[in-house]
Amino acid sequence: MRVLLIGLIALALTACGSKPTAEPSVVSGTQCSGPRPQVCTMEYNPVCATLVAGGSKQYASPCNACADDAVAAYQMGGCPALE
Repeated sequence: MRVLLIGLIALALTACGSKPTAEPSVVSGTQCSGPRPQVCTMEYNPVCATLVAGGSKQYASPCNACADDAVAAYQMGGCPALE
């Protein structure tokens, strides 16, 4: 009976433990803010976007970059080629 009680207490304590939160990443460039665009013109003015999950991706324009919820910010110009 005591073993069962100790096991339940241990289970409850581990289930209630909080996970450490990640440090917020520093995002440089122009921030995408809401409301996000729903329609963009066919403008070609390439930008390099910083993704919320990390990494970067090139988009045809600032509007196209900010229309994607995965984008946190962008910088004018294409992304540097990966070697």
